[in-house]
Amino acid sequence: MSSQQEVERISKKLEKMVHKKKTDGALDLLRELTNIKMSLDTLQSTRVGMSVNAVRKQSSDEDVQTVARGLIKSWKKLLEGKSEEKKKEGSPVRSSSTSKESGCSENSRKTSGETRANPAPPSQVTSFPPAPVTTDSVRNKCRELLVAALRTDDDHQSFGVDCQLLAAQIEEHILCEFKSTDIKYKTRLRSRISNLKDQKNPDLRRNVLRGNISPLRIANMSCEEMASAELKQIRETLTKESIREHQLSKVGGTETDMFICSKCHGKSCTYTQVQTRSADEPMTTFVLCNSCGNRWKFC
Repeated sequence: MSSQQEVERISKKLEKMVHKKKTDGALDLLRELTNIKMSLDTLQSTRVGMSVNAVRKQSSDEDVQTVARGLIKSWKKLLEGKSEEKKKEGSPVRSSSTSKESGCSENSRKTSGETRANPAPPSQVTSFPPAPVTTDSVRNKCRELLVAALRTDDDHQSFGVDCQLLAAQIEEHILCEFKSTDIKYKTRLRSRISNLKDQKNPDLRRNVLRGNISPLRIANMSCEEMASAELKQIRETLTKESIREHQLSKVGGTETDMFICSKCHGKSCTYTQVQTRSADEPMTTFVLCNSCGNRWKFC
């Protein structure tokens, strides 16, 4: 088993412990991680940093917390080292040439350099990879729940998807719509999480992971649009039945000109009589105006 597979195995076990809120045995797994030579690629692809940090927060064992902090500290150095390399690679190079082509090339390098030279401060890193980040506890919790929903099965591994980044993009689109983490924001997040976790509707989650449904699209979809094919079929059948019953109620009545509509004052009406109360009570008459569709009843 390769080191990456070993790290991924440990990361999954730690995630299960956090989910079950039982961190017994976490110390042995963390010690295994200390003996594995970690690479930046392995760190970012397995998201083991997120799992270790979650165990650290949940566990009351001081040894677990100490080992976890040590691992996170050493892994942050890998990220900081990569950022330093990008800074050097992204430094703008001024050209002495006055040609238009040279000027465009220089501007392009300068823009790239500025982008790479301004990474998020290490103090703001809450998970791996470090960007995009937020220090808002509500937003971070919503992102974690979205990540868990996207990882309901192993599809994200098959597609090679960065669930953490995808969850951050979905959450940011929702925040942009509501401008704050109010009740509407939370309700929208809950509906996304519930539908993405739905075991009876795996197609929605897979389409989001594949990119067939963009983060912006899933952030704004209605409950009807997110529903499974089976549920959509049931809703369509019920709608057709309701329409048919409505049409039958119009056709099945008796046409008359004895009533006057209170809305359009027309006399073209259809009425039906139904025994809605006890047998010794008079029947209830339901009247429909054929002109404007107004309905009323009387005894």
